[in-house]
Amino acid sequence: MRLFYNLLFCVFFLLSAPYYFWKMWRRGNWRTGFGQRFGFFSRSFRESLRNKKCIWLHAVSVGEVNVCVPFVKALQEQMPDHHFVISTTTATGMGELMRKLPPTMTRIYYPVDLWIIVARALRVVNPVAVILVEAEIWPNFLWQVKDRKLPLYLVNARLSESSFRGYRRFGFLFRKLFGGFDGVGAQSESDAERWAEIGVRPEAISVTGNMKFDAVRIDSTPSLDVPGLLAGLNVPIDAQILMGCSTHSGEEALLARVYLKLKSRFPKLFLCLVPRHMERAPSVSRDLEALGVRYRLRFPKSETNSKSGKDLDCLLVNSTGELIDFCRVATIVFVGKSLTSRGGQNPIEPAALGKPLIFGPNMQNFRGIAEQFIANGSARVVRDELELWEFLDDVLTRESALQVAGNAARVVVEANSGATDRSIAMLKPLL
Repeated sequence: MRLFYNLLFCVFFLLSAPYYFWKMWRRGNWRTGFGQRFGFFSRSFRESLRNKKCIWLHAVSVGEVNVCVPFVKALQEQMPDHHFVISTTTATGMGELMRKLPPTMTRIYYPVDLWIIVARALRVVNPVAVILVEAEIWPNFLWQVKDRKLPLYLVNARLSESSFRGYRRFGFLFRKLFGGFDGVGAQSESDAERWAEIGVRPEAISVTGNMKFDAVRIDSTPSLDVPGLLAGLNVPIDAQILMGCSTHSGEEALLARVYLKLKSRFPKLFLCLVPRHMERAPSVSRDLEALGVRYRLRFPKSETNSKSGKDLDCLLVNSTGELIDFCRVATIVFVGKSLTSRGGQNPIEPAALGKPLIFGPNMQNFRGIAEQFIANGSARVVRDELELWEFLDDVLTRESALQVAGNAARVVVEANSGATDRSIAMLKPLL
């Protein structure tokens, strides 16, 4: 089975490498740590880990990193004699790790899942335990972790319907693999049932909740003075701000069209767009220009798009790590990847700030969370551009309704807190 997987992976890797290298180049900052992806580490790095009891945690990208950071800090308090190595796959994830973790913790890129590369990385880190955040499953890595008889845990584990079907379809590969987990902290009862069905031992599963509810730190000092930034653009202090949060392709243009329909009725309405991937800013800019939307980039490249004052309709944010600071000033938040794409983005950050939510019907990755927001009236589901316009045209006239919905969103977040403590309790054998 391992030989079969490695042969297939080699073929897939060779065929897909040009595309992934292009994506890395497009997002920038790809050279730093590039060798780590292939198990190559400097001598000084290897020496820094020598004779240390390392626990390896893996967080795929920005969303998982935001969960991992408070979790690993809490874990360090319980295990002060251990050293923590945190890996991520993306450059944006690494940026967040560098920004949010103290230098006493080691940050690395996750190795490509070829057996010789994984073996090299494991020899260098030489962990005493491995903890995966959410569900990043790579067979060679898990096989070699278990070959070394290391404790293996999965925290904040969710399993979407599509992933569940895939793992069940290829049960001949994954059932034994999943049976090697010493502990799985599932986000919900339904997640727990799915993990058990695809091979995780029932006695190894705990329902710990979703650590994303604990990861939001709304009481922290903002890293960016967004009110000051908007004031510098002469956006009225009492502007109603429609926020497009972690938007995907097509959603920015849709929001812009809705904004143009609304602005004559709501002259103080202002549009703020924060695409999920900042490298999409040039294509979003072209969409806005085609619609006649007068915008400014968070980091303008020239004066051609740096209009301010009454002429400005929109701020397009082409940066990372600042989403929560922009959400603080929002009147109402549209959650991206839910209308023109599938899966949905995390709605918890704006909800924790007391912001009413709007999203499309495609919140599959956050179904349980989305259902809670819908049930208590803090979120509204819209199926298309027309429904979005109709809802905003109504609710923007009712400030009290917006306030009630925002308060209800905060109630959901507070009711779901505590998953980090429950996840640490699941690790009792390791502690």
